Amino acid sequence: MAETSSAKDYADRFVKRVGGKNAVIGIVGLGYVGLPLVLAFDTAGFNVIGFDVDQAKVDSLNAGKTYIRHISDARVTSLRDAGRFTPTNDFSRIADVDAILICVPTPLSVYRDPDMTYVEATARAIAPHLRRGQLVTLESTTYPMTSESLLSDLLNEGSGLKADQDYAIAYSPEREDPGNRDFDTNTIPKVVGADSEESGRMAEALYESIIGKIVRVDSMKTAEAVKLTENIFRSVNIALVNELKMIFEPMGIDTHRVIDAAKTKPFGFMPFYPGPGIGGHCIPIDPFYLTWKAREFGRHTRFIELAGEINLSMPQYVVDRMTAALSDHSGRAIRDARILLLGLAYKKNVDDIRESPSIVLIEMLEERGAKVDYHDPFIPVVPPTREHMELAGRISVDWTAANLGSYDAVLISTNHDGVDMDLLLKHAPLVVDTRDALYQVAPGKAKVVKA
Repeated sequence: MAETSSAKDYADRFVKRVGGKNAVIGIVGLGYVGLPLVLAFDTAGFNVIGFDVDQAKVDSLNAGKTYIRHISDARVTSLRDAGRFTPTNDFSRIADVDAILICVPTPLSVYRDPDMTYVEATARAIAPHLRRGQLVTLESTTYPMTSESLLSDLLNEGSGLKADQDYAIAYSPEREDPGNRDFDTNTIPKVVGADSEESGRMAEALYESIIGKIVRVDSMKTAEAVKLTENIFRSVNIALVNELKMIFEPMGIDTHRVIDAAKTKPFGFMPFYPGPGIGGHCIPIDPFYLTWKAREFGRHTRFIELAGEINLSMPQYVVDRMTAALSDHSGRAIRDARILLLGLAYKKNVDDIRESPSIVLIEMLEERGAKVDYHDPFIPVVPPTREHMELAGRISVDWTAANLGSYDAVLISTNHDGVDMDLLLKHAPLVVDTRDALYQVAPGKAKVVKA
């Protein structure tokens, strides 16, 4: 494109290329968000270049192998064999794409402040190869004004170009829910925000090519706030039911039965359920992004922080319940007790341990002197993570009658489908259930303790 072209000219050409399936899509970060986007654009007939600094991911995709459980080897093989997808760690190929979708992690630091390391590194890797007329969208969860300041400043500085004039920039938060069979990338409405009409038009055209419904908002910071609001809503409501569980339990009231009855009201109530804590890449992290940014404006997020405190306290509540249950059931102390934890993943039927309360439970139980093993059919070996390297390499024990009977207690932290609960009830001497997993098969059974 000629340098004299206007933003409107760039947008017109981009929209035309997308409409004709001639645009090349670049996706940076081939994890739980990026790889489903690759599949969606490939299915729609686009050529896609996937970028990741992890050579193991690149090699796996080139070999037709998956590393995400709910995406099969067959699907990855068909992706490779179709010939429209190129995985690489060569960021000079950014110059070959029309759209750049950034899907990299945005975790918290050890001080629970936003860790923008991956976004910053990505921007610096992209900037030297950025060209006029391209679209850059950030999908990673972040605090408001990241895209209009941090991201665009790094891209402008590294490329010599200017956002919304030489290239388009937008924010469109990911809404992936791994393991949810009711929704996928194509069927979840997509929020899109941009600070100029032409950037917004380009982003809207891009996502309309793969997603049924686009929700356009007035700015990138509004779209960033939408993502935070969605997950803060969940965090606050989960904290509420977790607190209710701790209140109702000494009264002899089953919180799950209360919620089951309350949700029959056809208006004014939405069911959330208690658990051993919160996990995953959004709910434990997003509230702290807003809390951190709010301080810049002299605001204190007391309600959000209280919810975070309650949710973060739940593993301690579970450990206390386990300690009491061992003492009451067999007169056994937690020290030297042998405990089997069911479910390492942060939610059922996935293989993702990010921010999983199960990891915290293992660490807390072992600090008290317990000997803890785990069983998880989706995680045969604990992968290395920077937060929990000391657990890396541990192996899931077999779910057998002999094994179950050899432990002092089994702790249900994640209630995966397909696990034989009848075997558990028959052979485990004590079960502490944080997920209401056994209500249907063992209501009122003495050796089952709710936590």
